[in-house]
Amino acid sequence: MTRFLAALSLAVALLPARAATLQADKSDLAFTFKQMGVPLDGKFKKFDAQLDFDTKKPEAGKISFSVDLGSVSLGDPSYDKELAAATWFDTKRNGRATFVSSSIKPTGAGKYDVAGKLTIKGNSHDVVVPITLAAGVASGSVAIKRLDFKIGDGEWADTSIVANDVTVKFKLAFSGL
Repeated sequence: MTRFLAALSLAVALLPARAATLQADKSDLAFTFKQMGVPLDGKFKKFDAQLDFDTKKPEAGKISFSVDLGSVSLGDPSYDKELAAATWFDTKRNGRATFVSSSIKPTGAGKYDVAGKLTIKGNSHDVVVPITLAAGVASGSVAIKRLDFKIGDGEWADTSIVANDVTVKFKLAFSGL
């Protein structure tokens, strides 16, 4: 019986990380930028995340994230329509932004640096996203440069009007974590 329990314990320990399910109704994805020096807040209404993670073996975890760029909202339908245009998100040709992790490194109790590739409008860049994980909720923020992803091309590339710095903030609630 002891050997059986030891073998069972070993088998459980060798199982891959459990997949967690995003609870979209309890999650938020928002961003902040400045236009003519005034902070503006926006959000995305549709997004999805896949998480395979074990706090005992975070290095073996995987995170992927997908955002429906057409679900962007600044709280005004005319601004939202403008953001869908080719100059900004070009949602007809590039309807999704994605993030796929390449590594997860613990940095403290419940804190992790998640490195990966962020792709928006066909432009990919490596980013490191600091995440805090507590009670099934992954939260954090990451600063990006919008022009790195060709967001706001042409006349909107002037950073004196719309700043290049954008802070993306998220709170992702998962069940099964």
